[in-house]
Amino acid sequence: DPRGLYMCETGDKRSSLQVHYRMCQNCIEVDAPTISGIVIADVVATLFLAVAVYCITGHDRGRTSRASDKQNLISNELYQ
Repeated sequence: DPRGLYMCETGDKRSSLQVHYRMCQNCIEVDAPTISGIVIADVVATLFLAVAVYCITGHDRGRTSRASDKQNLISNELYQ
């Protein structure tokens, strides 16, 4: 534990230094392979999600909708 008050004496000069040091108990070391793994996993997950959305929404592309833009109006003039 490097915390504390350190003193240096050289001849008739005296200097002191107060050291505050906090250690991380639950820290994870992040190095280049870890960061590149996270980036690659993120890109793969994004591509997988994009393909899934494309497959779900792209199935009915060739078929037209059964609902028509032209509506049949009721012959009663009150409703027209």
